[in-house]
Amino acid sequence: MLKKLKVIGTGMSGLVGTRIAELLGKKYSFTNLDLTTGVDLTLESNVTKAMGEAEGGVVLHLAAFTDVDAANSQQGDREGICYKLNVLGTRYVAQWCARTEKYLIHISTDFIFDGRKMSAYTEEDVPHPIEWYGRTKYLAEKEVQRAHVKYAILRIAFPFRTAYAQKTDLVRSILHGLENDTLYPMFSDQLITPTFIDDIATAVDSVISQKPQGIFHIVGSTSLSPYLLAKKIAKTFGFGQNQVKKGSLSEYLKNSRRPYQRRLSLSNRKAKTDLGIVMLDIDRALARLKSQIHTSTTQTKGR
Repeated sequence: MLKKLKVIGTGMSGLVGTRIAELLGKKYSFTNLDLTTGVDLTLESNVTKAMGEAEGGVVLHLAAFTDVDAANSQQGDREGICYKLNVLGTRYVAQWCARTEKYLIHISTDFIFDGRKMSAYTEEDVPHPIEWYGRTKYLAEKEVQRAHVKYAILRIAFPFRTAYAQKTDLVRSILHGLENDTLYPMFSDQLITPTFIDDIATAVDSVISQKPQGIFHIVGSTSLSPYLLAKKIAKTFGFGQNQVKKGSLSEYLKNSRRPYQRRLSLSNRKAKTDLGIVMLDIDRALARLKSQIHTSTTQTKGR
């Protein structure tokens, strides 16, 4: 039996991290460092001690404060948990990796962009966040870049998966609304890039193996409106198209407490060209999701 490569992870207990661990667990041995394992990443002493005791030549840094609405209520607050975890936590992790010569994989987000570009964002585009969550994640990227560490920054967008009880995602939220006929109107004037988490796991495996330096967009191969996404989900899972109603982001923003990006189309061409990473388009990803849900349901009934 081949010995598993040891990877130090942060935030492995979350939506994306748990799925990565499920899919790559036979190949890698993950040590998770976050509050669920008693490690407060906002304290440098905690980071230094915990990482010093962990084994592995690669650090996968997923831990982040991702509640965008809650982050907005902390706008500009450098004493708030969003800034402390996303920026200071990343600073401490990156500096420790630099001191110990570990390879750092930092997970970032499409929210570092302002959503005003008419074409797809590439890795060469200069970030310009318009709300606090995106701002802290951009600052986190800068902490990684200035730490003099070998790194890959992987930007992901609207991640979704088959099941995760602790937190829903956009695709499963839409599916739940269709199942219960409670789906709220979906924005037809916004562009997003949904990403199947299984693809993110495959990409992480590739990055661990190749250890490239730089920024890569690890996102799905389709950008579309939430309205069209809901239409595709309805078609894939056999729901009526008339269950999907059009909504307007422009109208919603008249009463919104935080700004929303209108166009978050990201290109994954660099990841494919440089690393050979191929991300599914939304139709294939939804088909895979449906198959997994069917398999899971069948296995549950068979017990």
